[in-house]
Order: sequence, then structure tokens, then C-alpha cells
Amino acid sequence: MSTTTTPGVAKNPAPAEVSKARPRRGVKANSTFNFWLFTGPFLIGLVIFVFVPIGWSIYLSFFEARFTVTPSDFVGFDNYKQILTDTDFRNSLVTFTVFAAFIVPATWALSLGLALLVNRLRFMRAFFRSVFFLPTAVSYVAAALIWKMSIFNGVRFGLMNTIIGWFGIDNVAWLANPDPPWYWLVIVTVRLWLQSGFYMILFLAALQNIPRELYEAASLDGAKPGWQTFRHITLPQLRATSTAVILLLLIAAYQAFDEFFNLLPKATWGQPPLVELYKMALGENQNYGAGSAGAVVLTMLICVVSLLQGKIMGFGRGEESK
Repeated sequence: MSTTTTPGVAKNPAPAEVSKARPRRGVKANSTFNFWLFTGPFLIGLVIFVFVPIGWSIYLSFFEARFTVTPSDFVGFDNYKQILTDTDFRNSLVTFTVFAAFIVPATWALSLGLALLVNRLRFMRAFFRSVFFLPTAVSYVAAALIWKMSIFNGVRFGLMNTIIGWFGIDNVAWLANPDPPWYWLVIVTVRLWLQSGFYMILFLAALQNIPRELYEAASLDGAKPGWQTFRHITLPQLRATSTAVILLLLIAAYQAFDEFFNLLPKATWGQPPLVELYKMALGENQNYGAGSAGAVVLTMLICVVSLLQGKIMGFGRGEESK
């Protein structure tokens, strides 16, 4: 049977076959698999090395655990009573509350000052940023030994004694004498040197995110550059960063251990809570139950102080409620 076509009328083309898209197979197509592939090892490490030890410490704090980590004698809150009535541990908490009240604002001010100076540089900014940040890569143990053996070693050849000797001041036993407590100067300076660079980077990033239009508007309104712009523009814009920095500094202050343990290994003054817990849990008695109870108490204290600080600073508060 032949087909005829009408002149002037185009023949309707046959509809093109729609190719069905094949479902993507393989590793690239499965985003969920990719997520667990990359985060799984870190989550496993977090569970094994963080969550399990925390849970086991809480468990041990309710048992009589001397020379063993698998106790069977349940003692309830006796370990907490023991740790809270321990004079050395309570004194260490009070001492380091005062230490935190000093080192936190000092580090905050120094870090912010360094960030403001670096931010104002027109050249070699990356160089100075790296110089100030470099101490962050130094371990606390190495820095403590440098401070102890070279800078504040207490002999006349030490750096600090050499400097004060230029002004006719006698040598000072910086770490050997608790009265006056010159050892606090050693500990505070090494901690400032180690911490300031990291928090300077945080402040520097926040400073670079402040819109320049705010300063231009303030200049048009008659605000003088310097203290006025810093107080009314720069500092309010750094509120969130300051809150985070102070929170991190508070936690780090109560967790101080390395520099104290290496600077004052035999001293009985100014010891941080972690050193007291170290001596209790890993000392002669090896009382893991009381040591674990102390760790829980210290953790709760850090949480309470952090929450109070966040409440005062308005952490997590919306812009409309500020």
C-alpha cells in the first residue's frame, strides 16, 4: 500500500525517543556513603578516645577503684565527698579561679591589641601574622622547659636576671621561692606567649569582616578615629568573637597542666586542679574512683562558669534582643 503526501503540508516528524536517565551508581552517587566514609574514622576515634573515657570516668566515680579500673564495690557519692573535703583540691579550685580571672582578660587584651596592630599594617602583614602565630605550634612542655632553664632559671646567667642586673637588682629565684610567688610571673608569661597568637588570628578575622561603611558613616557623624571608633564600632562588632575567645580561655585556664607540671614538679604551692587529680589517681594510692570524681566536679565547674560567662556576654542571643 503506497502512501501519498499532500503538497505544501510538511510531514510530522516522528517523536524522538526519550532516553531514560540511568541511575548513577557507584561511590560518587551515594552521598550518605561518602559522608560516613570520610567522617566515620573521626567519629570512631571520638567515641573511643573521648566518649568512652568520659563515660567510664563517671562510672568509676561511684565505685571504690584503687589499683583497678574494673571495680565492683559501689560506694555511691563517697568519692565526691572525699574530693570535695580534700583541702588541696579545694585550694587548687580557688587558686585557679583567681588565675582564670587574671589570665583570661590579660590574654584577651593582648590578643586584641596584636590583632589591631597587625590589621593596621599596610605591608608585611602576613609576616607579622605568622610571627605572632608561630608560638602556637610550640608544645607547652618545650616552652615550659625553655622558660625554666633559659629565661627564668634563677642564676645570674639567666636572661631575666641578666636584664634586671643591668638596673642593679639582685638575682631572683623565680621558681624556688613561694614567698613572694614569682613563679606566677613565669607561668603567666609562658601562657601569654603560647596562647595570644591563636586568639589574635580569631580577632584579626573578625576585624577584617567589619564593614568599612560603618567607619565612613561614623566619620561623617564627627566621630574621631581612635578610641571613639574603637569603643562604639569596633568593640561592639567583636562581641561574638570576644565571647567565644573568653569561653575558650576559661576552659583552657582550668585545664592547665603541662606548664605547671614541668615548671613546678616538686612544689606544693599553686598547683592546678589537674595536677591534684593526677597525684590522686596516678600517685602512690592510685585512687581512680576519687580521681574520676574530681574530674567530674572540675568538668561541672567549667560548664557552670562557661554558662555564666555566656549568659553575661549574651552568647547565642539574637540581634533583636541585644
